Amino acid sequence: MTGSGKKVVTRRKFLRGTGVALALPWLETFAGEGRKTGNVPKRFVSIYHPDGVGVPLREDPAWKDWSWFPHGGEKDFQLTKVLDVLEPLRSDITIYSGLSHPAVRRVHGHSNADQYLTGADTKGHGPYKNSISLDQLYAGHVGAATRHASMVMSTNGGVGGPRGAQTQSFNREGRPVPAMSKPKEIFDMLFVADGKEAADRLARSKSALDLLMEDTRSLGRKLSKGDKETLQQYLDSVRDTEVKLAKARRWLDKPLPEVESSHLHLEADPKEARHYFQTMYDLIYLAFLSDSTRVATFQLGRENGEGPHDLLSKAVGLGGAHGLTHSVKKENGWQNLGTYNRYQMEEFGRFVNKLKNTQESTGNGTMLDNTLAMHGSASSSFHLSRNYPIVSAGGKNLGFENGRYLQYVKLLGDGSLPGAGVVSDSGWQGTAKEEDRPLGHLFVTILQRLGVETDTFAGCTGTLEGV
Repeated sequence: MTGSGKKVVTRRKFLRGTGVALALPWLETFAGEGRKTGNVPKRFVSIYHPDGVGVPLREDPAWKDWSWFPHGGEKDFQLTKVLDVLEPLRSDITIYSGLSHPAVRRVHGHSNADQYLTGADTKGHGPYKNSISLDQLYAGHVGAATRHASMVMSTNGGVGGPRGAQTQSFNREGRPVPAMSKPKEIFDMLFVADGKEAADRLARSKSALDLLMEDTRSLGRKLSKGDKETLQQYLDSVRDTEVKLAKARRWLDKPLPEVESSHLHLEADPKEARHYFQTMYDLIYLAFLSDSTRVATFQLGRENGEGPHDLLSKAVGLGGAHGLTHSVKKENGWQNLGTYNRYQMEEFGRFVNKLKNTQESTGNGTMLDNTLAMHGSASSSFHLSRNYPIVSAGGKNLGFENGRYLQYVKLLGDGSLPGAGVVSDSGWQGTAKEEDRPLGHLFVTILQRLGVETDTFAGCTGTLEGV
């Protein structure tokens, strides 16, 4: 609101209520005041899940259905029951095998998450030093164009500790960037509140949109037909996120029991856990849609830990997420781990599909076409720090060709993936029969296609062939 009390739509395009403002998506009606048609944002989001995935031996009966990695070749691959929820998005995804960071291949999976986006030699013990993460390097390149340089999120929040990070993101000095875990705090971050009175009013409001409806009606009379549809889709998404947020808050606002974290037992209705998961994804979607940021990370728990992220495994009727990796040789063990991994992919696929179904206001394809979304872990089978399970989606307009399973390591003689069947701590210390390709080469490729002029990352020079 200006000094005269007149409401305006600024170059950053906000809907304004009493001391509250909601960032809007790009609207062609105001093209002269902001982004020009054709100058489409390039976005990056990384989702990290701890504890790895199921990788049984080919001879194991579970191999057919419950191996995370597909079977078959680059184009004719068959998704197992773990990834089959992504089948409708087959032409929009790429799955990778045989990639990892060389510096930490001999580090136990309990200690390897910190380097997933950095590639640094964080070691398994002793002195600790990290380096800048992929997302923060890109945020430094593009962050000035948006209200928030990046959005850093996790289920557990904060930073955690060395080799037990609760954030994927690290700054140029290698220090962890604290992650936000409360959907309400993240939601409010998308609003501008001028002073404590406005902030208090926003906190008391059942719906932040209720404070903005008058300005919405006024703005609507100025918009083109296409912009009216874009605005309505955006407001519907905000409202839907608010509803999910309210359903998830009951258990999120409960204080944790004052006991050691190793004995935490968090009780929550599975539906509430699902609402939480979906709300966090929806917040990323809204941040991208409003161009509040073009960079986001979301970490689903921490390695070797219990806590809020266990609610995600309980959402599908299973116990603590970390324990699933230790029980694969028990009855239905591979299936239980695979079911949890499948749920992770289901929610990732829902998010990707939302990007795919949203047209860019500039007319340059969909949001997915201009976004690279990556989902992965720094462990494969039982805390083995090799052959990271990674799937990416989107990025068509960035130069990514999808619908492929890219394999950078040869199968063993029996057709199993290297590292398959590892079910004990002795496995991660073994010598690899086939050496992975450095993941840093893929990161160089990603950075270049996002517009960052660099040929190196994490000690790797050059791009990854085949991508």
